[in-house]
Amino acid sequence: MPVELPEINRAGTVELAASKTALIVVDMQNDFVSPEGSLFVPNAARTLPAIKSLLHKARQAGARVIFTQDWHDEDDPEFAIWPRHAVAGSWGAEIVADLAPLSGEVRIRKLRYDAFYGTPLDHLLHTWGVKRLVIVGTVANICVLHTAGSAALRWFEVVVPEDGVSALTAFDLQAALRQIDFLYKGKITTVAETAFV
Repeated sequence: MPVELPEINRAGTVELAASKTALIVVDMQNDFVSPEGSLFVPNAARTLPAIKSLLHKARQAGARVIFTQDWHDEDDPEFAIWPRHAVAGSWGAEIVADLAPLSGEVRIRKLRYDAFYGTPLDHLLHTWGVKRLVIVGTVANICVLHTAGSAALRWFEVVVPEDGVSALTAFDLQAALRQIDFLYKGKITTVAETAFV
C-alpha cells in the first residue's frame, strides 16, 4: 500500500520586516550538497538557485543572514549514527561555494541537529531584536526541522520556503513541512512568496 503524504497548509505571500527578521541557511555544506560528499542529499543542489535568490533578497533588504555548519570532532559520537561527515576544518564541512557567506555574516558551528543547542544563536537573535526566522537548507526532517522546532519553542515566528529545503525522500520532506506547519505553527511558503520589507 502506498504511503499517503501528509497535508500541509501553505501560507502564500509572507511579508517580513527586514529589521526583525533573520535568514538561516542550514548546513548547505559540501558533505551534504556535493556528489562527492560523505552524506550526499541528491536534491540539495536543486535548492541552490532558490536559496541564492532568497539570500539576495534578504541582503538587499538588510535582514540578518546566518549560516549553520554541522561541525564534528574526529571521534564524534554521532558517527555511530551516521557515517563520518562534516569534520571540523575539512572540505566536507565547508559551505558550498555557490552560497559563500559575505563578510560579517555569522556562521554557527553546531554539534547536533539543532542550531540552538550549545551555540550562541539564541543570544545573537535576541541581541539583534529578531522576532522572525526564515529557514532553508538541508536536511528537512533532521537539522531544518530541529532548528525550526527549537526556534518555535523560543517563540520566534518561523517561515520555511519549501523550494529552499531538501531531504533524502519526498516523504521526509513532506513530513518535516507538516510538522513545522502543524506542530510549530510555522508558515510554509516559497522563495518567490517571501518578501522582506
